[in-house]
Amino acid sequence: MEAFFEVKRPDEVFELIQGFQPVGEETIPMESGLGRVLSRDLTALEDLPPFLRSTMDGYAVKAKATFGAAESLPALFEIIQEVKMGTASPGILSEGQAAKIPTGGMLPQGADSVVMKEYCDRLDEHTLEVSRAVSPLENVIQPGDDLKKGNVFLNLGHRLRPQDLGAMAGLGILNVPVFQRPRVALISTGDEIVPPEHPPGPGQVRDINRYTLAALCRRLGAVPVHLGICADRFQDLQENVETALKKADTLWISGGSSVGTRDLTLKVFETLPDFTLLVHGISISPGKPTIIGLAGSQPVIGLPGHVASALVIAEVFMTRLISRLGGEEKRKGALGRTVEAQLSRNIESASGREDYVRVRLTRERGKLIADPIFGKSGLISTLVEADGLLRIHMNTEGCYQGEKVRVIPFDSCGGGLE
Repeated sequence: MEAFFEVKRPDEVFELIQGFQPVGEETIPMESGLGRVLSRDLTALEDLPPFLRSTMDGYAVKAKATFGAAESLPALFEIIQEVKMGTASPGILSEGQAAKIPTGGMLPQGADSVVMKEYCDRLDEHTLEVSRAVSPLENVIQPGDDLKKGNVFLNLGHRLRPQDLGAMAGLGILNVPVFQRPRVALISTGDEIVPPEHPPGPGQVRDINRYTLAALCRRLGAVPVHLGICADRFQDLQENVETALKKADTLWISGGSSVGTRDLTLKVFETLPDFTLLVHGISISPGKPTIIGLAGSQPVIGLPGHVASALVIAEVFMTRLISRLGGEEKRKGALGRTVEAQLSRNIESASGREDYVRVRLTRERGKLIADPIFGKSGLISTLVEADGLLRIHMNTEGCYQGEKVRVIPFDSCGGGLE
């Protein structure tokens, strides 16, 4: 019988992770900010735009002078100037006067609206006929309509997108405060593990976990720090762990499908200064033999060695850990992004634990269908074939064919389900 000492429900693990603190912050050039997470609120230090700006090609006028204008009784205006892009118009526009203006042009002083050129007719070089009334500020963007001076326009914990960089550029914000990317030290353990470039001998297998876990880190904006493969020997693992904690913000050890090897990981963790064991087993399948602790303020994680178990735990829990260490407030980890699908067959589940079943997603007659993929936790092929994970809650005994379920899709490098 396997011994687990601090078994937690998944919701308890989520709560523990939420208590971890973000890593440090740094200031970087705005143009390098895509995908980074703000470490402070950003406030607009000026109005955007900073002037009354036309949204149409037409003529800038005082709106009051157009009231009552119609095709049968047009209003007449004196054309006194043409607005040039990127310049301020000289003089003040009086009632009954008009200025030709392009889209994006700055309204002359005295003008408060723009008449679209479709409702204008030039009778001669200086005389304009307007056949439609406009209201004040019609076809005009006011100063601060886009972003107003003094307002917070991006909040701490926000992951920056292309449009966010555009807003910063528009406001002249050249440098941006962001959280540092979490550095994740990765150690694969096992006497049977060899690097992918080495042909495995009898009883040996190539290292898979290093590459799946590193890719997940990069996908989430973290920096994987490879510590290589470590044999199942206490002193070797202890030395690797000490090195890892000097180089990274968190340490993940994968390996140890046997009780003895898993105990080795915990024993090494227990030698660390200020070590606190938080989790020794999660009521989840696959991935129950997971260890989570703190070495001071650094999270140390013992992941299962089986490749499917390790990646499922990473998708469900480590996504949240990286988001928390990286300071991101909005991301809720894997469970925050789901799609609805209809289950293709019955699935049994043991009460008292959460099951995460790998599923393939297809579309039939406009409906998204979730087809379970069954296989042992040491098989990478079940993940390769899958499009996501179906979460079966711990207080249920399974799901039924035809039932509507929520599927956690695996993130991709682009695209997605239509």
